[in-house]
Amino acid sequence: MNKVVKILGAAAVVAGIAAGAGAYLLFSSPFTITETSRVYVDSDDTIDSLYNKVSDAGRPKHMRGFQLMTALKRFSKPRTGCYAIEPGENMFTLVRRLANGGQTPIQLKVPEVRTIKDMAQRLSTQLMLSADEIEEVLNDSIFMDSLGYKKETIPCLFIPNTYEAYWNMSARGLVNRLDKEKKAFWEGDRTAKAKSIGMTPEEVVTLASIVESETSYGPEKSRVAGLYKHRMDIDMPLQSDPTVIFAIGDFNIHRVTFEQLRFDSPYNTYRNQGLPPGPIRIPSIQGIDAVLNYEHNEYLYMCAKEDFSGSHNFTNSYSVHLQNAAKYQQALNRRGIMK
Repeated sequence: MNKVVKILGAAAVVAGIAAGAGAYLLFSSPFTITETSRVYVDSDDTIDSLYNKVSDAGRPKHMRGFQLMTALKRFSKPRTGCYAIEPGENMFTLVRRLANGGQTPIQLKVPEVRTIKDMAQRLSTQLMLSADEIEEVLNDSIFMDSLGYKKETIPCLFIPNTYEAYWNMSARGLVNRLDKEKKAFWEGDRTAKAKSIGMTPEEVVTLASIVESETSYGPEKSRVAGLYKHRMDIDMPLQSDPTVIFAIGDFNIHRVTFEQLRFDSPYNTYRNQGLPPGPIRIPSIQGIDAVLNYEHNEYLYMCAKEDFSGSHNFTNSYSVHLQNAAKYQQALNRRGIMK
C-alpha cells in the first residue's frame, strides 16, 4: 500500500512539474521586443511559415510555448490578417488571437497620385491585395456603376487621408470602405458649398485635379482655382496644359507644343469647352478645399515664374501673359529643358 502511495505521489509531483512547465511556456513572456511588432499572415501561410514569422517578428527566447499551444488547439491553418505582438505578451494570448482571427487594424494611407494604376500600386503595398486585384475591381463597370461611378469619375472615390482598415480586406471591401469615407467627407458643409458655387462634388474634384497639376504651392491653390472658375463663368476655355499632358499620357512633358495642343481627346481643354469628363489626378483635401473656397479674382492667365520657385505670375492681360511666358521659355532654354 505504501509503495502504491509513493508511486502516486511521485506521479503527482511529475504531473505538477509538467503542468508548471507547460504554464510557464504558455503564460510567461518569451518575446524580447521593446515595442509593438506585427505578423502578416497571408493565404499561402502554413503553421510552419507562421512559426517563422512569429519568430522573426517577436524575437522570442524560445518557441516551445507556440508549439504547445498550436498542438493543444489543433491549430493547423492560420487565418489571414495582421496580428500585433506586444512587449510582455505570452504565447497563450497570441496563439489564441491568431486562431480566432483577432486582427489588429492597420493605418491605410490613401495617397495623392497621378493615375489609378499608381493608386492601386501604392495601396497594394499596404494590403494583402495585389495591384492587379485592386485594378480589376476598379475596372468592373457593373460594380462601380452600382456605387455611382463612371470610368472617368473613379478618381473621385479616393480622398487622400489615413484610415483604419484590415490588412486582409477584399478588393470590393476596400472600394466599399473608400466609398463610405468619400461620402462622409462630402456630407454636409462641402456638398452645400459646392452647390453654392454651382458645381457638383465630382466637378470640384476635377477642377482640384487641374489646380494641383498646375501648382504644388499651397498658398497659391485658391488663386489658381479662382482663375479657372473665372474662365468657366465667362465661358472661356480652360486651356490647361496638364489636361493635354494627361490626354497624351506622357507625364515627362515639360513643354507642350502647338501640335500637342491639337491632340484629340475629351480631356484636352484647348479643344473642348469646360471641365474634362473627370479628374486628371487624385487631388489632396487641400486642393479640394481650395476650389470650394476659391479666391474671387479676375485673372485669366498664369505662367510659372522663371525662377522655378513653384509659384506663378498672374494677369488678366494677354500681352503681359505673353511676356511672362517668354521669360519662362527662356529660363527653360538656359536649363536645357527642350521637351
